[in-house]
Amino acid sequence: MATYLATTLRRLVLSPHTSTRLVAAASLHTGSPLAKNWNGHNTGPQRWLQYNKVIYPPQQPDEPARPAYVCHQKTNIKYSPKKMWYVASFVRGMTVDEAVKQLSFIDKKGASYVKEAILEAVELAVKRHNVEYRTNLWVAESFCGKGRVFKGMRRHARGRSGEVEYKHCHYFVRLEEGTPPEHYYAAAPKTGEQQLAEWEEAMRKRKVIGSL
Repeated sequence: MATYLATTLRRLVLSPHTSTRLVAAASLHTGSPLAKNWNGHNTGPQRWLQYNKVIYPPQQPDEPARPAYVCHQKTNIKYSPKKMWYVASFVRGMTVDEAVKQLSFIDKKGASYVKEAILEAVELAVKRHNVEYRTNLWVAESFCGKGRVFKGMRRHARGRSGEVEYKHCHYFVRLEEGTPPEHYYAAAPKTGEQQLAEWEEAMRKRKVIGSL
């Protein structure tokens, strides 16, 4: 393997079109339009944006108002999906103002992408989905997915080489109109001691009909 890689590098150096190939290889790993030629059939996720096109039937006068929502995504972000997960899960259940404020103080690369996606979703909600107040939105869903992975070569000592992966991710967010719930995540299950204490309290408060 090392001999094959060394031979390939030698041919690349001796080729008259070395600069053109190096520029092409460099732009391939930075998410430029040249990356689309690598796999033109894969244009990224498309199903998430289709939820914005759902048409609901008219509501009855006695039904509660259906809150408006908007789905937005950012694809092919040059960031690891494992690192993006921490930022995506951080803003769940927050209002858009609180999420933007908190993301402004997070010293992570993914925080800037999430903040940009939320602000774009707010503009989309106001302009296309008839949301009256832009501050009356909260983050109902926020998650990420795995994107393209480009593989490259990394040189090591003694003529050896290794493989390096340039990972990308997709970020998805759904904003919903209204106020966020008090507890976004479900409460932790009760322990056996807590369940036993509740049962004993219920037994003490019961009323026996026809007793003395």
